[in-house]
Amino acid sequence: MGIIRSSFSFIAGTACGIYVAQNYNVPNIKKLVDSAFFVAKHVEEKYRKPKNKDDD
Repeated sequence: MGIIRSSFSFIAGTACGIYVAQNYNVPNIKKLVDSAFFVAKHVEEKYRKPKNKDDD
């Protein structure tokens, strides 16, 4: 009885997630995160201070 009670919320969440993913237009999170990292990297490279030659 303990394993069913402890895993009920996980099973219910998985079932609800599957239903939502099949019936609604859910955005692709991996694609969204990859584009956010690309933009952050671009901004960092654009606004980074130039290296000093004395630092070497």
